[in-house]
Amino acid sequence: MLDRLIHNGFSVVAYDAFPAALEYARDKGAMTVSSPVELATKAKLIIMSLPAAKHVLDVLGGEGGLLEGLTEEHVVVDTSTVSPATSQRGAEIVAAKGASYVDASILGRPSAVGNWLLPAGGSEKAIELATPALLTFAKQVVRVGNVGSGNALKLLNQLMFSVINGVSAEVMALTEAVGIDKKVFYDVVANSDAATVSGLFKETARRIVSEEYDNPTFTIELLCKDADLGIQMAKDVGVTPLIAGFVQMLNENAKGKGLGKQDTSSIAKVFTEHFSKIQ
Repeated sequence: MLDRLIHNGFSVVAYDAFPAALEYARDKGAMTVSSPVELATKAKLIIMSLPAAKHVLDVLGGEGGLLEGLTEEHVVVDTSTVSPATSQRGAEIVAAKGASYVDASILGRPSAVGNWLLPAGGSEKAIELATPALLTFAKQVVRVGNVGSGNALKLLNQLMFSVINGVSAEVMALTEAVGIDKKVFYDVVANSDAATVSGLFKETARRIVSEEYDNPTFTIELLCKDADLGIQMAKDVGVTPLIAGFVQMLNENAKGKGLGKQDTSSIAKVFTEHFSKIQ
């Protein structure tokens, strides 16, 4: 995101809690600052990309947070995957200074930067103001409703991600149990026109074939976090997800077995272990 903004002529001011990230930003040509509030004094459009809700709310309203430097001219865009309630709380925090808030979670893998789609929640005016900068690293920004709507759409997507990842891993583990070479299965299915073939299947199955788990595109622990948020969102409106809920138990089981830092495809290890016990 930083690279794309600078490459497209934007002057970027960067803050991160980790020194290595700040050094990277400086090396790429960004001005760096020592706190969120200092950042707010130097930029009117602020884009956040953070791991979890606690980080979002701390950056917004904690000591030295953005709030101390915000004005009615500011637009704060959060690309983090958090709950709709977190973004609604974020909007309330910045509204105290008259600033605008947009939640625009990312649909797309890191390698697809530039082709991401951002479902955005917020006012039409705030989204319009943010869009030129967002389109440096996304192909499209779509307003899907008020603040929180972007998060809601992303979490629904993450529940699908969880299920597709889980069934892809289960089938890859089943290949050995039924006597089909897993690489043969992958090569045949991935290069077919079968309706089951997706980009996620191709990546998950390819990693399982090569047992490439330690350089994750997306980790088990992050998937657990996102799926949990999606399930809780559904429960908050009185609905209990069934398939997604079952797969989340498997995700948590994989995390409990110490696979949390590995790629989501490593859930195949859980299936392989289970099948080996019952054969």
